[in-house]
Amino acid sequence: MSGGRRQDDAVTTHLESPFTLDAWEPAEGDPLADPDGVGPPTGRATIRKTYSGALTATSVTEILTCRGEQGAAYLAQERVVGELDGRRGSFVLQHGASGGEGQEPQQWAFVVAGSGTGALAGLQGRGIIAHELLTLDYQLG
Repeated sequence: MSGGRRQDDAVTTHLESPFTLDAWEPAEGDPLADPDGVGPPTGRATIRKTYSGALTATSVTEILTCRGEQGAAYLAQERVVGELDGRRGSFVLQHGASGGEGQEPQQWAFVVAGSGTGALAGLQGRGIIAHELLTLDYQLG
């Protein structure tokens, strides 16, 4: 385990798991494009990752992006399959980030409620994904 503390009768464990980007597969076209051709472009891609450390896993992510002259944002859902501290199963992370001129950067991630399978059933957690590192405070009953 990466370290834990008790909170409301559940042990919260702090995870820092680096990952590598194995593939970035952009979708063709821009289904969210402004019909008049104005505004920032949007995009969609499938991303494949490999996690290491206390989380040994692979994942597939669907991501939506928007990047303009004064800011950018993304929203993603990611299915993670592997082992977390020796427990095998899968779960879905939802995560995103945004920032821009004159704005505080925002980053967030959470385990989608009820998405844990196998020995990861009941997994709950919140954190961030940034700079090829997943940071997650999680509980697993």
